Amino acid sequence: MIHIKELRSGLNIFKALSSEIRIEILELLTKHDSLNLNEIAEKLGLTNGAITMHIKKLEESGLIDITTAVGRHGIQKICYLNEDMLSVDLKNKSAENANVYEVEVRVGHYSDYHAESTCGLATKDSIVGEFDNPRYFADPQRINAGIVWLTRGFLEYRIPNYLKKNQHFSELQFIMELGSEAPGYNDDYPSDISFSVNGVEAGVWTSPGDFGKERGTYNPEWWPPHLNQYGLIKLLRINDNGSFIDGCLISNVTISDLKLKQNADIKFRIGVSETGRAGGLTIYGENFGNYKQDLIARVIYDVATS
Repeated sequence: MIHIKELRSGLNIFKALSSEIRIEILELLTKHDSLNLNEIAEKLGLTNGAITMHIKKLEESGLIDITTAVGRHGIQKICYLNEDMLSVDLKNKSAENANVYEVEVRVGHYSDYHAESTCGLATKDSIVGEFDNPRYFADPQRINAGIVWLTRGFLEYRIPNYLKKNQHFSELQFIMELGSEAPGYNDDYPSDISFSVNGVEAGVWTSPGDFGKERGTYNPEWWPPHLNQYGLIKLLRINDNGSFIDGCLISNVTISDLKLKQNADIKFRIGVSETGRAGGLTIYGENFGNYKQDLIARVIYDVATS
């Protein structure tokens, strides 16, 4: 089940559901275990070209997943439902009553990194250094970066821990705009992006591509049109029930597995999975992409009563 507890994290799903054709595709997939693109196009009386865009939107939202298989007519894309149920909380009453604090960290304000070409970073005014030179990831100007990209490696951020002795972690949330990293851009460029906290991997999310056909809403005017333009907004939640991306369980790692300590910063790492599809990583900040924000970290906690 996909459980959307915060409306903001469901934007990509809501957009995907705004089309009657995409609803019809989902209805077809509820009646069949899987269908390839030719079968979907035939059942809806549309061309493969007309179907492709809709399939892409559904894949980006996480409502469907796509695998490839070799058939009689070459490689085929097989579509199937990712989950069989969608739940949306219009008003999250538990969050209203929770103890919470939130910090927003600039995407260039990482505390550790490893970057391999193609790679780079840019502020709202200019490229930092030069393209595809990992040495500039240590440049002092990186702190002002609004976009960072790399083919292999990771970015690690230190999240402040403000909890007192009688307060205990209940849930961690990270909200960020992410995509793959292809030379130029490539909307169909899967990448397995991993997330870890204090050295414990919480799970992997597969980015469908490095999006660039449409200009990012907040990109500065000088940003070249042939480069990646925007990503997908993702909400990572880690609590007593496991680790979730946009309400979908990605691992059984719980908040107690993260080795969170009193008076110690929280180390949050985003990287390209070493064992999966290495399609790179792009993280968008306030002045790039489609969402006017940097990396948002939210700590929800309980207060012990004596």
